[in-house]
Amino acid sequence: MRERSFEFYSMAFLGIILCRYFLVAGITYWVFYSPISRSFVNPQLRHRSPSWPAIRHDIQLSALSALVFALAAAFVLSAYQEGATYLYADPNQYGLWYLGASYGAVLILQDTYFYFTHRLFHHPKLFAWLHRGHHRSRYPTPWTSFAFDPLEAVVQAVFLVGIIFVLPLHFITMIAVLTTMTVWAILNHLGPDRLPTLFPHHWLGQWVIGPAHHSIHHLKYTVHYGLYFTFWDRLLGTQDPRYTQNLSNFLLDSSDT
Repeated sequence: MRERSFEFYSMAFLGIILCRYFLVAGITYWVFYSPISRSFVNPQLRHRSPSWPAIRHDIQLSALSALVFALAAAFVLSAYQEGATYLYADPNQYGLWYLGASYGAVLILQDTYFYFTHRLFHHPKLFAWLHRGHHRSRYPTPWTSFAFDPLEAVVQAVFLVGIIFVLPLHFITMIAVLTTMTVWAILNHLGPDRLPTLFPHHWLGQWVIGPAHHSIHHLKYTVHYGLYFTFWDRLLGTQDPRYTQNLSNFLLDSSDT
């Protein structure tokens, strides 16, 4: 890999992250909030059209988050060039099996880190500084997916930077984790009425977080703090019991509060 300056990496990653955000969030928004979506929008829930001021606010925060993540990515590559990380390029160095095992391990660790930091952000003394901006969108859209307050973006970037100093990871594994994080964040911010609510009642849906699960968090701040999995919410009592009982009625009732 040809060595570049930290400034070059920062600008390059900022462009890549912004393009990724506008491309993926934009296409997802167009599909799920255009007239095409009327064929699969949940008819049991009230359809709420997002306001342009809310979308503009989410885009502005996402641009600031992109800058934070770009600086973090530039630091990662600079540290790799100095030989200070556990990133590696040869897939045979730890065996092909390790690619999948390390990918799964990072998702579990990231989910754990996100749950406890996210729950901490909701502390009354921290919420205004770290998380209020994200909750400006009570009814989230794909544009909300990376609308982090700058300090929250820093906290989340710390995990992605720190993990490469403690766990050997192939570049492909890191790309897979970042791709999963992007897709998951956008899908989880589709809103409660864009996909069927049957999913939480499926055996798999009880263990992974989807748009209905996360939409409840935006409606009711004291539950559903996870990123990928419902494990910590279920274990620590922060999953609303009505999530898997009568979800449609619950979302309808919550939207009126």
